[in-house]
Amino acid sequence: MSNVETVRGPVDTASLGNVLMHEHVFVIGTEMQQNYPDYPSAWDEDARVADAVTKLRECKARGIDTIVDPTVIGLGRYIPRIQAVNEQADINIIAATGIYTYNEIPFQFHYNGPGLLFDVAEPMVELFVKDIRDGIAGTAVKAAFLKCAIEVQGLTPGVERVMRAVGQAHVETGKPITVHTNPHTESGLVAQRVLAAEGVDLSKVVIGHSGDSTDLDYLCRVADAGSYLGMDRFGLDLLLPFEQRVDTVVEMARRGYAEKMVLAHDAACFIDWFVADAKEQAVPNWNFNHISDDVIPALRERGVTEEQLTTMLVDNPRRYFS
Repeated sequence: MSNVETVRGPVDTASLGNVLMHEHVFVIGTEMQQNYPDYPSAWDEDARVADAVTKLRECKARGIDTIVDPTVIGLGRYIPRIQAVNEQADINIIAATGIYTYNEIPFQFHYNGPGLLFDVAEPMVELFVKDIRDGIAGTAVKAAFLKCAIEVQGLTPGVERVMRAVGQAHVETGKPITVHTNPHTESGLVAQRVLAAEGVDLSKVVIGHSGDSTDLDYLCRVADAGSYLGMDRFGLDLLLPFEQRVDTVVEMARRGYAEKMVLAHDAACFIDWFVADAKEQAVPNWNFNHISDDVIPALRERGVTEEQLTTMLVDNPRRYFS
């Protein structure tokens, strides 16, 4: 038996059920919220928690048992709020540790670290490992995986430092990794190279947002190196239309890569990056129910088997966390 930590405590990986591998409960810029509470979307704590409970209950009612939430520093992680939601919504929520940046690191790390003004061991590694072993911010909730990012800016010094710290924390703890990538710059391959140099087991890495690409050669190269492909932005039709996302999964499954794909939306109950109601108008299918309601039926119609669906939704997440 192998357990994975969730917001409500350890759960046997065999009981995770159907898993959406990249979803956020809340994405919030805390400083903006505290100083400009009505921009770009008004924040009401009780209303947002209640709304999240409703959305997660709807997700669970469609047969989803677990969501993997890679909300870390840079995205507004606040575990007590997630605990309040999870007390009322009967679904597994798996929390992460790491730092989300496309460029610079937080100023708290600018002067502290190897070779810096205060020459000490990498503090990010210590903090990530503490989240995993002791719990996050004084709560009993332990992070079950690590998160970093690389975008069109590429491997900036800040991005590389976070990525290497994530890799080192993985080596120390054995916890898996999810990387936000931009597949159009083939940054998944860059992430694999850097993480491998730190001794990371690439079979324990999800290369996130691979599903934004229809470049099958690139996707095969990432999967052949051992990592999972995050086909995890269903509903973000502005970045790639529904039909192309579905057809890409279908073709990769036909080529034998179902064992290297995981599914999700990268949606959130609330995200404050957009003006109120703009998200719903621009991407109406970007929610936790789109895969259950629309994507799975479309995959079935195009020949993806029940066994392959189970592999992507159940077996691969279980292996990732085992």
